[in-house]
Amino acid sequence: MKFFNRQTIAAFLLGSTLAVGVGAFAVERHHGGHSHISRLYAEVQASDAQKAKIDPLVKAAMADLKPLHEQLHQLHKQLLQQAGAPVIDRAALEASRQQGLALADQGSKRLLQLVADIGDTLTPEQRGKLVEHLSRGRRFRAM
Repeated sequence: MKFFNRQTIAAFLLGSTLAVGVGAFAVERHHGGHSHISRLYAEVQASDAQKAKIDPLVKAAMADLKPLHEQLHQLHKQLLQQAGAPVIDRAALEASRQQGLALADQGSKRLLQLVADIGDTLTPEQRGKLVEHLSRGRRFRAM
């Protein structure tokens, strides 16, 4: 049985991209006028004081996640080069896989910290609305 096949590599890339890429996507969306976070604020009926606490939390998390996203992008290129090489170097593929898992773990931890920090700012009722909101979003269903 082959350990590294196209499905394994694709699953790894997709999982890593989901964990870290969500953050980079949110960075770009947050800086837009009608961002996802603005819709979220409206849905949970966040007060101005809550928004003032949450905005810096989101900006800090996105600043932390952006370099991870860039590293993941480079790793993606590296994996494609390794997979397309005339001779497959399984040790190099495994090292890249482990590097990707480490990036995904870092991103996942940072996103979880953000969720907890935002949760501390919201009331229990608002957190319930937040969970409803996130469960309807396509990119969050698999998490």
